[in-house]
Amino acid sequence: MRWQESKRPLCAGLNPAIFAVPLLTALALLTGCSSGEKGMVCEGQAQTLDGRVLGNVQGKIVDRFTSFSVTVPDLTLNSGPLHSADRQKYVPAAVTPEGWLAMRLSDTRFMVVNAPQDKVLTFNCPSRSI
Repeated sequence: MRWQESKRPLCAGLNPAIFAVPLLTALALLTGCSSGEKGMVCEGQAQTLDGRVLGNVQGKIVDRFTSFSVTVPDLTLNSGPLHSADRQKYVPAAVTPEGWLAMRLSDTRFMVVNAPQDKVLTFNCPSRSI
């Protein structure tokens, strides 16, 4: 039984900093290299619900795949989680806290609708290169 008394942990005598430094370095690199939400500037059109054109608008779209946000000079809308029973048949959509209907029409087209204000904003964004 003498051998059991002298049994030491595998890392006994090692400085804990040896393990902490590489871990913290990796964490710092991952944090520093991650990109923030930059968004893209997209051209859009404002119109009424019946299709009467009100003018052109430019907005910043931040696409997070499961949600998006639209920023125009006087308004910022966050869609919240987009829902679709079947993405092949139905447009992913959500209602914002402000009451706008937010829809992703495609990877580069977004629409927000406010029926009480009789306003529709449709944005066409440049195609993305991955």
